[in-house]
Amino acid sequence: FGIRALLVVAVTLSPVPASARSENDVTGEDGYPPLWDLARESLLDFPVKDNKIVISAWNYQERLGVYKTLLNASAKYFGAFGPQNSGNILWGLPLQHGWQFHTGRLVDPSGVTSCGYENGEHLCQSVRSWWSCMNYYLAIIPFLGAVEAGLFGQLPYEIEILPPEEKKHDFCYSVEDCWSRMPKLMDDWKDFFEVNKAVSSATFSFKLDDALGLMWKAHTTSIAYALPKFQDRLKYLSDPEANFGKDWANAVDFIGATHFRTDLPTINNFQTFLPPRMLVEGDVLPSISDFTPQQNKVLVSLRDLHKANKLTG
Repeated sequence: FGIRALLVVAVTLSPVPASARSENDVTGEDGYPPLWDLARESLLDFPVKDNKIVISAWNYQERLGVYKTLLNASAKYFGAFGPQNSGNILWGLPLQHGWQFHTGRLVDPSGVTSCGYENGEHLCQSVRSWWSCMNYYLAIIPFLGAVEAGLFGQLPYEIEILPPEEKKHDFCYSVEDCWSRMPKLMDDWKDFFEVNKAVSSATFSFKLDDALGLMWKAHTTSIAYALPKFQDRLKYLSDPEANFGKDWANAVDFIGATHFRTDLPTINNFQTFLPPRMLVEGDVLPSISDFTPQQNKVLVSLRDLHKANKLTG
């Protein structure tokens, strides 16, 4: 049962013709996350205050800049795997974040503030958003792990991550802070970025798979750490959306076990099968009328996989 559901999900990993992608493209026209061109290019593009590089992690464009600095700093290790850094396996992270932004998953789902809404603070990421909070552990923690691993070389300043307006205790804000609170998670990301340095065209298959294994290990550890921490955020979501979020988090373990490649073209293909908006009350699988048959099928498969995983322990 669980294997059958996983196989249906796996079908979505095959390339999709451009014509089939166009209607449901959740990235920019060029296949990059929304506003990618406007994101900061390097760490020294961020503001410096009191001898610290200050990053506002609750602004979509600023968090996107964190990803862009990771992609740019690691590009030299992935040059053999695709032109213009397209083979970099870190693309999965900003593309997922771009999908979350595009589909309205980063807004304040409680509706108490205008955070994230187009007629309000459009670039704001709400600390009440389950997706935004989960993503913090797949953006800021990997980034600080990369800093500690020396990906950016010797920086002239320390890094400071600005906290959200509420729920500040749910997050850490510097290398030292995060290391003291979650050493295993920081170690996993540091290990991944240290292995990047060994990637070269001469050792293509073995080293890329090695890097994918460590990246997925850190990725799944991030989710396992964050999932219980943000259970309270699920109450702001509709039941279908909350269930989808939990199903998706569960499926990542299985996807990661395959060492699924997370480069730019593969993830762009993959994301066409994800829901193009938030799920709402009244959305019933597998018959959500404004979703494609494939999107409905994947949601059912994710649900079945999660059920099977719980039933089998």
